[in-house]
Amino acid sequence: MEDTIVGRAAGDAERRLWLQAKAAAAQAYAPYSGWRVGAALASAAGAAFRGVNVENASYPVGLCAERAALAAAVTAGERLFTALAVATDSGAPILPCGACLQALAEFGEIDIVVSSAAPDAALRGQRADELAGLRVVKLRDLLRTPFRLPRPAP
Repeated sequence: MEDTIVGRAAGDAERRLWLQAKAAAAQAYAPYSGWRVGAALASAAGAAFRGVNVENASYPVGLCAERAALAAAVTAGERLFTALAVATDSGAPILPCGACLQALAEFGEIDIVVSSAAPDAALRGQRADELAGLRVVKLRDLLRTPFRLPRPAP
């Protein structure tokens, strides 16, 4: 199986986070695309927050799994994050969209854990060792220049 995403190999903690994201994907609401996505966001305090994509007949109203996980974490009072894993229910490769990357960039440098399996292998159902194909990339490598506003003085 050929990697399609560069980055370093995932460690045990990142693999566990990705498995949480993959499990969450089964709960996604995706009646239009059938593309079920889950995300798991790890806080610096060691907690993990999950989210799923929620589609809507009015396409722009839908919510990505990554931002759903971020909203859950912020609601719980978290502001520092170490890693985000994103997965489809099939294990097929997926990367966060630009809107999700921008939302995550607001909270600093985060490792992004994704599957790097060749898409054709995932579509054929070849999942012999999906955990071996996990890669970790830096958010800054996916979004080189995030939009930033000056922060007001306290």
